[in-house]
Amino acid sequence: MSDLKLRPLADRLVVEPLEAENRTESGLFIPETAKEKPQQGKVVAVGPGAHKGNSGEHIPMDVEVGQTVLFGKYAGTDIKLNGKEYKILKENDVLAIVEDQ
Repeated sequence: MSDLKLRPLADRLVVEPLEAENRTESGLFIPETAKEKPQQGKVVAVGPGAHKGNSGEHIPMDVEVGQTVLFGKYAGTDIKLNGKEYKILKENDVLAIVEDQ
């Protein structure tokens, strides 16, 4: 995602939400108005990490660019950049990292 001109600060990350399925398991089409908000996405940018209290201790990020993450339905801030939808999340909004199988 080299064309993304967005650098998150501290413990924030930018995620490109993955679209929900268009069909149910039984094959029925789901209209746009009935679709759930995406709750997983691909990490496209990561901040440098947070600083702990007054000590200035640096806490690095556990999430890396390219990983797929799960997040809460209403977590983060939705933005649109260059015609694409993104979400800015704090690292603690991430519920899990989806591991490759």
